[in-house]
Amino acid sequence: MTTLVLASASPARLATLRAAGLDPAVVVSGVDESQVTDLPPAELALQLAELKCAAVAARDDVPADALVLGCDSVLELDGEALGKPHDADEARQRWQAMRGRTGVLHSGHSLRDTATGRVAAATGSTAVHFADLGDDEIEAYVATGEPLHVAGAFTIDGLGGAYVRGIEGDHHNVVGVSLPLLRELVLELGHAWQDLWSPTR
Repeated sequence: MTTLVLASASPARLATLRAAGLDPAVVVSGVDESQVTDLPPAELALQLAELKCAAVAARDDVPADALVLGCDSVLELDGEALGKPHDADEARQRWQAMRGRTGVLHSGHSLRDTATGRVAAATGSTAVHFADLGDDEIEAYVATGEPLHVAGAFTIDGLGGAYVRGIEGDHHNVVGVSLPLLRELVLELGHAWQDLWSPTR
C-alpha cells in the first residue's frame, strides 16, 4: 500500500481525506507563507502548496515510497488573495466586504512521489456565493474565533456553512482539498486511487 503524507495541519483536510477512505500521515511543513507575495491568487495557492510539499518530501522521516501532498487555499475577492485574517478586526472587515457577493476559493495541490521525484500539481477553483449577513451576524461569527483560523475567514463545513448560499464547483475544494483533482494527480503519477484506501475500508 502506498503511504500518503499530508503536509498540512488542517483538520478539515485530514477529515476530508479520511472520509474518502484514506488515512494519511500528517507532517506539518512549517513553511513561512509570507515569503511568497505578489502573485495572482490561483498561482499563489499553487506555489505555497508546492513549497509545503517540497519541504516535507525532503525530510528524513518521510518514507521513501510515499506520496506527499501539499495544499494551500486562498479566497479571491476583487482580484485580491485573502488568506487567514490576522485578527478579529480584519475578519470583520472581510465579511463586510464579502457579504451578498461571490468570491472564488482557490486550493493549490502539489503531489510528489518520493520514490521517483516526480511531481503533479494543479489548482482547483470554486465559486462561493455568500449570504448577505447583518452586522450582528458578522459580530457573532467573528466572536466564535472560527474565521480567524481559515482561508477567506469562512468554512463551509463548520459554523460558516450557514453563510454560504451556494457554490459552483467542487465542494471539497472549498474545504481545502479537492478529491476529484487529487485523484487525477495520483493517476498522473502512475498510482491507483484505490491503492491509497486504508486497509480498514
